[in-house]
Amino acid sequence: MNRILITGATGNIGTEVVHYLSELGNESELIVAVRNVERAKIKFSYLSNLSYRLFDFEKQDSFDAAFKDVDILFLLRPPHISEVDKYFQPLLQSGKNNGIKKVVFLSVQGAEKSKVIPHNKIERLIKSIGFKYIFVRPSYFMQNLTTTLLPELQKNQTITLPSGQAKFNWIDVKNIGEVSAVLIKSFDKYQNKAYDITGLENKNFQEVTELMSEIIGTKFNFKSINPISFYFKKKKSGVKSEFAFVMTMLHFLPRFQKEPDISDNFDRITGKKPTTLKAFINRKKEVIKTPQLCI
Repeated sequence: MNRILITGATGNIGTEVVHYLSELGNESELIVAVRNVERAKIKFSYLSNLSYRLFDFEKQDSFDAAFKDVDILFLLRPPHISEVDKYFQPLLQSGKNNGIKKVVFLSVQGAEKSKVIPHNKIERLIKSIGFKYIFVRPSYFMQNLTTTLLPELQKNQTITLPSGQAKFNWIDVKNIGEVSAVLIKSFDKYQNKAYDITGLENKNFQEVTELMSEIIGTKFNFKSINPISFYFKKKKSGVKSEFAFVMTMLHFLPRFQKEPDISDNFDRITGKKPTTLKAFINRKKEVIKTPQLCI
């Protein structure tokens, strides 16, 4: 029986991975790795097939106990952590020392082409340490509209980014969770490869705000600013320097890259079609237009 440890389990993607792994109903033991076990137990109270371990990306003394007797590690990068040598080198070495042999890493589309973003370095680190691996490389999250971009959308009906007219491919986090669960369950079939996971649409932010306006019935706007202004705007709003830099690069660099490739990996791996932007915005329209609602 495989023991699968899911990091970031109470976050947007981790929650979906846990949900879909549980839904697959395999005989693996699912271990939720979290900073607050009691809170996680409440969140996942509807699932009876989970066990829990204390784990914190920023506390190295939590690694060994969390990684003991684990077969497959689902690893993601918390948005605020970008110092790979400081955090991920000791984390992955602890995993190796404790017998973990297989890692499924949530990367990002295009990670292999850009050494600026931390995902690239983490991928190379996983390989150099000697893990069997699967790299899940999703495109741009639809859920950014209901998380990092939401406060400005609700306050000013505006999205401000340094992305110009660059096209982004849009994918639903639910789709990412589902495909990750299948890849984890069938690790040996898919191992030692990277899989782009994309939606079916490439749209720039001007097109997305126009679609939102049409569906929700409120006028939304997009404003493009230069990357330096955006970086300091984020810092001024309280975002940590490392996260502000990563946000800037992820939205600025696509201006100089070709339009994202659209992959059929989600369809081939799950046998389903990915969520459309129209369906997602319809699903989340009350969240977007109503500040007091929780997401």
